[in-house]
This record gives sequence, structure tokens and C-alpha cells, in this order.
Amino acid sequence: MAAIRGPPFLVFTLLAMAFSGGFIGGVVSYDRPPARKDIFVPKLNQLSPNSPEQVHISIVGADKMRITWITETSAPSIVEYGTSPGHYPSSATGTSSSYKYLAVYKSGEIHDVVIGPLNPNTVYYYRCSSDSTREFSLKTPPAHLPIKFAIVGDLGQTGWTNTTLDHIGKSNYDMLLLPGDLSYADFVQSLWDSFGRLVEPLASQRPWMVTQGNHEVETIPVVHSTPFTAYNARWRMPFEESNSGSNLYYSFDVAGVHVIMLGSYTDFDSDSDQFKWLQADLGKINRGKTPWVIVIIHAPWYNTNTAHQGEAESEDMKKSMEGLLYEARVDAVFAGHVHAYERFTRVFDGKADNCGPVHITIGDGGNREGLATKYEDPTPEISKFKEASFGHGQLEVLNETHAVWTWHRNDDDVNVVADSVWFTNLSSDPACKKS
Repeated sequence: MAAIRGPPFLVFTLLAMAFSGGFIGGVVSYDRPPARKDIFVPKLNQLSPNSPEQVHISIVGADKMRITWITETSAPSIVEYGTSPGHYPSSATGTSSSYKYLAVYKSGEIHDVVIGPLNPNTVYYYRCSSDSTREFSLKTPPAHLPIKFAIVGDLGQTGWTNTTLDHIGKSNYDMLLLPGDLSYADFVQSLWDSFGRLVEPLASQRPWMVTQGNHEVETIPVVHSTPFTAYNARWRMPFEESNSGSNLYYSFDVAGVHVIMLGSYTDFDSDSDQFKWLQADLGKINRGKTPWVIVIIHAPWYNTNTAHQGEAESEDMKKSMEGLLYEARVDAVFAGHVHAYERFTRVFDGKADNCGPVHITIGDGGNREGLATKYEDPTPEISKFKEASFGHGQLEVLNETHAVWTWHRNDDDVNVVADSVWFTNLSSDPACKKS
């Protein structure tokens, strides 16, 4: 192999791509128009080595919140919090850890502290590691409907990402759901740090619930065979609370919604732990308590874009699990992976079905690979709206029976509602009641 010259992070990426067979995490090569420039967010100069940064939060059970942050050096894993600025009558302690990636990177100390019990729909002020220079605030989700979700996949770190985050930040959402492909670090671990800083202004204020995509795998044959090293260390989700054995799939209840986060890049066949867990989780849903059920995946099961056709993570997972979701009357499935927006009608087994879930692809957060602009022609009847633009979605679940979905296009940096549809949930539809 000829010598590779360039900036260290670029050289490392090129070598990693060579080891992994010329593509990253199973991304098939195809032409995409260029995105905006990449962003790298450095550490703030005024922060000391034990100052908290990359702060993000996620819910744990009905009334607790996990606070995750990183310090450059060892610092106390403690969160002090209260309902008034500068006044912290409550505190909680947790743990810290770090990880190494090859011989070129060692993370800072990753702190994990669960606080609570917390009141619903309440603003709390908090500080991490007893650092008096940085005060954060968070708002807990409501205990009952209505609730508003922001949903976006394939965020990355570009100028378009900045626009998407700006629009989400102005939406007064309660919780963000991210169907995989977070940082697009792709082996370059310092980009995970940059991503943590980029999203901190939002992710420290509202719970961000995520699942993994192919860009989180980050394996290199022989030299680094463990998948999801950075993802699992940095973005721990509440999998134990739903009796899952893996951070790659889990579920939780919020307000009147049961949310299931599935893993497209871990085993999903009928003999797998994930399949058995999903089967058990669906069987325990109480539609009287959570009349709405939504599922988050990365690789879409329905897709008329020419990008990412024929992939096992889409086709085989659909064959394995679609029947489970249909029998449980799941209301909607949100996916990423394809860098465009597409909404399908209620569908099952490739055909329109009024008792099947709505499938929506929302992999248009702003990634560096650009948009996927080519679609099948003619368009199948089950595809109701599609557009290759960056943006994000909002699902506002208004009550036990009705919700409204809107897709917000980043049109010249202006937040434009380009698609909107009302949903009636399946548990309230007499035609879909199971005998």
C-alpha cells in the first residue's frame, strides 16, 4: 500500500476504511450531493480539567433521570440539584468509567449519576462534580398526555446539523428520539467528544433517548473487534429497567406512550435474545396505561429510495419482527439510515393495512454524507410523501386517541412544515381489536 499522508485524523480514517473493506459499518457506496462543511466543537478554553462537559440526560423509569457527563481528569461523580437556580438541596452519587480505542485514544472520565425521584413536568437546576462554574437545567416529561417528541436520525456534525438542532431547540419538545447514527465519528474518537459538546445545549435540558446505527459499530478486523465501544460507554440507556440484557435495545413508558428502541445491528432472528425480549415486552404492554406504542429502528423496513436497498438489517429484520409488531398493533415505526424523508401509509407485509403501523424514515438530520435523492419510479402506492431534504420531525400525542405528525424541512435555514398528518391510534380502532 502506498504511503498515506495528511492530517492524523484523516489518515486514521482512511486506514480504518481500508481494514473494514472499503466502507464504514456496512454503508454501501452511492452518489450523494455534498453536505455543508463539517463542524468540530473544541473544549471551551475556560473549562478546567475537572469541569463537566458533554452533558446529556435520559430518563430512568417513571421518575428518575440519568445525568451523563465527561471530565478530562478524575472528579466526583455527584450531581446536586433543586428547583431553584443556585440552590441544590438534593444530591446523588454514581460511577465513572473510561475506555480505550486502539492505542491512539483514551476517553476522559465518563460519569453516570441517576437522580430522583423527580416531579413530572418540572424544571430542575443542577450541577455536576460540584463544579460551581456551570449550572444546567432540565425539564422532566409530563406524567400524562399530551407530550411532544422531536424525532431525528443521522445527525452528524455539519452546518445542516446546526440548523436542525436550532429548529428542534425552538420547538418546545419534551423528549428527543434518535434512531441511530449520532456523531459520524467513524473511528475518530475525538469526534465523539465534539458531538457531545455540539448537542449539550439541548441534550442537557431534555431527555435524549437513542438507539444505534451502523456508524456506531466502529469495528476494525483484528485490531478492534468489539462493536459499539464508544456508543455503549457514552450513551447508556435504561435497558435494565425493561429487562433487556443489552444497551442496544430497550423500552420505556412516558406519559401515555410505550416506546420501543430496537437494534438493527445486533442479532434479531427468532432465536436471538433481542427477538425473545421484544416478544416478551410487547406481551406486557397495557394499552389502558399506554394507549400509544411506537418503535424506533435504524435501518428502515419500508423504503422507496434507491439508497440502502437489499440490506439484511432492513429485509431480514422485517421478516423476523414485522409480525410481532403487527399483532401488537404498534402505531408507528420511525427509522433513519436513508438520508431523506419518507412517510408510508399504514402497512403490513408490503401492502396497505389499516391495522399496521405507519412507517416513517427520518434519516435527514444533517450528516456529512449528504442527501439520498434518487427514488424508485413509479412510486409504490403505499408511499405517501417523500423528499430528499434535511430536517426533523415532531410527534405530538394529544390524547389517548389522536396525535399529529409534522415534518419540518430545513429550507434555506428556515423551519418549514412540509408534511403533516393526523394519526388515530390502533387501540381505539374497533376494526383492529384482537379477539
